[in-house]
Amino acid sequence: MRSRLTVLVAFLASLLWGGAASADSYPDRPIHIVVPFPAGGSNDVVARFLGMRLSEVVGQSVIVDNRAGAGGNIGAEFVARSAPDGYTLLLTAPGPLAVNQSLYPHLTFDPAADFAPVALVASVQIVLTVNPIVKAKSVAELVALAKASPGTLNFGSSGYGSTNHLAGELFKSLADINIVHVPYRGAAPAMNDLVGGQIPILFDNMPAVRPQALAGSLRALAVAGHVRSPLFPELPTMEEAGVAGFEATSWFGLVAPAKTPPAVVKKLTDAVKEVLSDPDTVHKLSDVGAEPGSLFGEEFGTFLHTETEKWGKVVRDSGTVMQ
Repeated sequence: MRSRLTVLVAFLASLLWGGAASADSYPDRPIHIVVPFPAGGSNDVVARFLGMRLSEVVGQSVIVDNRAGAGGNIGAEFVARSAPDGYTLLLTAPGPLAVNQSLYPHLTFDPAADFAPVALVASVQIVLTVNPIVKAKSVAELVALAKASPGTLNFGSSGYGSTNHLAGELFKSLADINIVHVPYRGAAPAMNDLVGGQIPILFDNMPAVRPQALAGSLRALAVAGHVRSPLFPELPTMEEAGVAGFEATSWFGLVAPAKTPPAVVKKLTDAVKEVLSDPDTVHKLSDVGAEPGSLFGEEFGTFLHTETEKWGKVVRDSGTVMQ
């Protein structure tokens, strides 16, 4: 009996000290950041910038891995099922963490239970844009155009459940118009079709909109946040443009698999804090229309809960459910 007890104590001690040693040495190999959307979109741009700066802080390579599909669910499930060791992380827009549980009735992971919150990395303004051939130079003119021909105008998005999709649904509801949603497999192909004239309307994030607007490839009508953007101070907010109660902002959050050791999560959180507090990071994110995040660990977890309730209501009100 004493022999068995000695073995058990030794085993538990090895787990304790092994876990501590692992946290102390973390990271000792490359970290993978999974982006659950295609390359080229805002999520991908933010992930690659974060990965580059994070690698400088932690002293290891950070590899961005695009695993797109099913509104971000494929990449999110991959991370949820990965080893909880801090070497496979998810950097995503709101969809997989705050929207999809309301949108998909048979989700194969639990956003609240399967992830450990690390950090809100950045938030970005959403912008209402149109192809230049559209005969609307303001939100009011676009609403009038939609009401004159119900169901004939399409709006694109980066996929079902994306904040860009839900911004469109919110626009439909608050402006009392009938425009038809066209989902794409990511923001980049949606932007390509807007610029190419295949779709007339697109809500998209500022980092993707700004270069196209400056080139004259699209017309920006309003920003969807509660304040104007310093990058386009002449653009009104949707509220200022006459759509009362409209507010929608996109963001990018970093999470690890649940059961990742708290010491490892703290190391990640501290590293991301260091990256986001660097003046060069702030400057470069601001240049593309993104604002560095300031929520970490459990504060970010509380934010996720609030966002889940907010966007869940929009999903339910729109009647959008995936099978």
